Amino acid sequence: MSFLRGPCRATATTATTTAALHPQTAWSASCRLKTPSPALYQLRNASTQYSRPKTAIFFPGQGVQKVGMLTPWLEAFPSTATPILQEIDHIVGYKLSDVIREGPNSVLNLTVHAQPAIMATSIMILRILEKQFGFRASERADFTLGHSLGEFAALVAGGYLEFQDSLSMVQRRAEAMAAATKCAQEDFGGEYGMVAIVTEPEYLQPLISAIHDFTGYSSDGAKSESAEDKSPIDQVLIANINSKNQIVLSGNMERIKTLVAHVRQFLGHDPRAVRLKSDSPFHSPIMKPAVGVMQRILAGTSHVVGKEDQDIVSFPGTLPCVSNVSARPFESKADLKDLLARQCLETVRWWDSIKYLDQEQKVRRWIGIGPGKVGRNLVGKEVGMRGKDTVKGGGVWAITDPSEIEEVLRGLQETETLVEEE
Repeated sequence: MSFLRGPCRATATTATTTAALHPQTAWSASCRLKTPSPALYQLRNASTQYSRPKTAIFFPGQGVQKVGMLTPWLEAFPSTATPILQEIDHIVGYKLSDVIREGPNSVLNLTVHAQPAIMATSIMILRILEKQFGFRASERADFTLGHSLGEFAALVAGGYLEFQDSLSMVQRRAEAMAAATKCAQEDFGGEYGMVAIVTEPEYLQPLISAIHDFTGYSSDGAKSESAEDKSPIDQVLIANINSKNQIVLSGNMERIKTLVAHVRQFLGHDPRAVRLKSDSPFHSPIMKPAVGVMQRILAGTSHVVGKEDQDIVSFPGTLPCVSNVSARPFESKADLKDLLARQCLETVRWWDSIKYLDQEQKVRRWIGIGPGKVGRNLVGKEVGMRGKDTVKGGGVWAITDPSEIEEVLRGLQETETLVEEE
């Protein structure tokens, strides 16, 4: 499957000359030239869809937000990006686009802005790929998944949620999470947040076991079942298992410090602790009120014009989508609604999700779409790839900026017929 049309190569000299004068203008012109013919795209895709390496599209979570992250896309694709930004502002009911473009960081980093900003930016990039390059997730990929917040973009890409419904859901989820944190602070005091713990792979499982023993949360659903047993100031637990050597703790900061000290004392190991850019303890029992909000939203109907009488969730979608909670694809509409609501407080099993796709489903090409490269780094750490990999027949890429599109599409083209040797 080729994404790049012949005429583009013929204009390389012109584009290069223009780039010397105005790189951004040259990039915009180059992007337009690389837009493939829909008919050609469909013909070639039909001939290769059963032989290409399995492919997954993944989306980032909170923490990757950056003031100005929309600007390169607006400059490169103004005719496509501008209407999408207007749609985003209309859905959320205020000028979120101004917050993203102008900040300041202290405002954008607030949960109520950061979550819808990241999700909306991810989908805007996907839409630009669709419109400008004929890239269709349902045709180019076999799975979607997203890291925590990124799951909402993955559900849009996989055909389970409409963008309007998903963005509204993210906005209300963010508001509920922020409110839950504020209540914990007002009622019990203390400071709340998240800390990444980086260790060596051989220490990961003993570390997880020690934390479970210390916190008392040791099974799926345990967080919600025992949330009433402890005051928020005592609630700290594993929010994410991100890779073979990284987990994230969430909850009261003093309690997290005590837990880390406990681990260092009893395991005889000194893992590195890094505080994350988060103003709330996500994926902890403190987030339980947000689960109720999500359950009520997911029990309702769509807000998209013409679909007001339809369930907010469509099932099945166009692509399997892997759940953060189960680390497996959603199995039914009821399963999706249950796990997506619980995702607010359950552990994000990102490492298990990647291992499932890599080892059991033999996914060999990974495309990150959205701001930041954290997701690509976490995936690459597990599957052992960076960019095109002719040995395994795939690669790990990320599209975070317009300048990366050509490299990624070329990498997909060049690995389209590669087959991994047994």
